[in-house]
Amino acid sequence: MQGYIHQLESFGCADGPGSRFIIFFSGCPLRCLYCHNPDTWKMTDGKLYTVEELLREAESCRAYWGKKGGITVSGGEPLFQLDFLLELFTECKKRNINTCIDTSGAPFTKEGEWFEKFKKLMEVTDILLMDIKHINEEEHIKLTGQSGKNIREMFAYLDEIKKPIWIRHVLVPGITDNDEYLTQTRDFIRTLSNVERVEVLPYHGLGIIKYKDLGIDYPLKDTESPTKERVLNARKILECEKYTRWQD
Repeated sequence: MQGYIHQLESFGCADGPGSRFIIFFSGCPLRCLYCHNPDTWKMTDGKLYTVEELLREAESCRAYWGKKGGITVSGGEPLFQLDFLLELFTECKKRNINTCIDTSGAPFTKEGEWFEKFKKLMEVTDILLMDIKHINEEEHIKLTGQSGKNIREMFAYLDEIKKPIWIRHVLVPGITDNDEYLTQTRDFIRTLSNVERVEVLPYHGLGIIKYKDLGIDYPLKDTESPTKERVLNARKILECEKYTRWQD
């Protein structure tokens, strides 16, 4: 089996516990207005790798992982290539490699064969990094082009099986930087018992150049990054300091 891979990063320190080898999968069903990787949207724009080829690259960096590090898959959307991801993580566990998925949860469904494979994937996954794009359903559709109902179902399922997660929330002025929405997001997070970390990611427009290169209009070109005060406000409302079960 082969998977479409956009990029490999040999050393990441913000994408899961410890130092990580990061595999960026190609393909994503969402079209988030602030996406800084539009070059990952099309799956077939990636390079084909086998599991063995990826692990050969990853394990060449294993000496730097330490006790907590390992492999993180990101994207794009790694769950978009579920079969390949399951094969990759199954082999990782045979090699005693810590596994982490950075996902929006967009492909999630509790129906049919996909869910059966996802349950098997969770058996070989140590931790997930999950986005809350927008807590309001109507605003979520405006922001991403897709409903967030199935994503909230994924949060509930991961809580049910007690799978550890980190939650990330991108703070965008005029979209998610809203105290009412932030409070609703906090209340949702409070319903979960498996959250180890909550992060606020300030919006930035560093991906604009990619849109120009691809000939795509960037919808938030007039949006500024949030101020330091608004970032601190969001961290306070979301109770980021409360989630200290995971330590640097």
